[in-house]
Amino acid sequence: MRRLRVLTVLTAALGWLVIGAPFTAAADGSAINSGDTAWLLVATALVMIMLPGLALFYGGLVRRKNVLSTIMHSFFGLALVSVVWVLVGFSIAFAPDVNGMGLIGGFNYVGFMNVGLEPSTVYMTTVPFVLFAAFQLMFAAITPALITGAFAERKRFASFVIFTILWSIFVYSPIAHWVWASDGWLFKLGALDFAGGTVVHASSGVSALIVALLIGRRVVNGDSMEPHDIPMTVLGAGLLWFGWFGFNAGSAGAANGLAANALLVTNTAAAAATITWVLASYLHKGKVSVVGAACGAVAGLVAITPASGFVTAGGALIIGLVVGGLCYSATLLRSRLKIDDALDVFAVHGVGGTFGAIATGVFATAAINAYPGLIDGNAGQVVTQLIAVSATIAYAVVATFGIVKLVDVILGLRISARDEEMGIDLSTHGEVAYQP
Repeated sequence: MRRLRVLTVLTAALGWLVIGAPFTAAADGSAINSGDTAWLLVATALVMIMLPGLALFYGGLVRRKNVLSTIMHSFFGLALVSVVWVLVGFSIAFAPDVNGMGLIGGFNYVGFMNVGLEPSTVYMTTVPFVLFAAFQLMFAAITPALITGAFAERKRFASFVIFTILWSIFVYSPIAHWVWASDGWLFKLGALDFAGGTVVHASSGVSALIVALLIGRRVVNGDSMEPHDIPMTVLGAGLLWFGWFGFNAGSAGAANGLAANALLVTNTAAAAATITWVLASYLHKGKVSVVGAACGAVAGLVAITPASGFVTAGGALIIGLVVGGLCYSATLLRSRLKIDDALDVFAVHGVGGTFGAIATGVFATAAINAYPGLIDGNAGQVVTQLIAVSATIAYAVVATFGIVKLVDVILGLRISARDEEMGIDLSTHGEVAYQP
């Protein structure tokens, strides 16, 4: 009996260490708002569904022989970053600054230590801190998945795995700290990025361009490079549009008017960009492109992301109308420059995210949030946005270049020419999407 009591005490102590300890230090006694918590739970799930949406969006755009490998990038990427985020990513992004320079978070939240069930004193203070961390996890997961469209159909799977892990740790998390952590240097500078124009889209877009340049062009061998399944791509775009409501409106951190406005402007910009992309495509080619409609919607969603918590529906309309034509024009440079960014990641996310971040400084208004932009007479906000974009791009370019070179030395980037001609689905995964 005594041994049983001792065993019970030891088991309880171990359970406290493993389960209870991390949930005590982060508590601050703030009251949890059930409405805000319910909304953020839904928003987190909405952002998660964007990864299968991205998988279908990208999967439909590639050749039949590579559709499974392309889908796997998004699906397996979610698994990879989910583990990395819990172990170190969240801590690097949101833990108190390690040296007071606003560059990187410390180790306070490694392994989700101190990430508790009670609200944080700093971030989304009416929901459990662990829910805030889970919401941010989905942002961290989709960002490197966006890059995969640039190297689709030719990158080794093992190289993709290592690249995703390293990029998430050394590129995404530090930039997230700069922009979103309360002691990040761009946050303290006053840079506005409601849901990820710089952190998610500009960083991934320019990184995709670097990867595409370094990995080289695809082997064609007479294959048709047209999308193999346009309905799949449109379905993926629809899921992205749907999930983006959680992406942007969830970033309000509460079920309130700001979230409602973010949802409205998200839809408005996506709709406007769809129209202008299709119009630009029609003027250029004389055809009303279905793929163009899907890509235009994504471009509008990208551009409104940083501005969604700061602009009116009118501002969103202008942003969407401009970015549809702007991103379509950017896709035309791919063939002229002979850069095989396979799925136009830079043209949509790099250009769209950069434009959206700068446009935020123009159209932000105190009528929506307490941050006036150029239209409210604060021209300095545009300058701040330019600094944030420039710093993000410069760091992402240098860091991504280093990571790609390292992975190339360790594993090699590309599959063999024989495997590429066969298709990655069969050569790497031993499966095919469609039976002959």
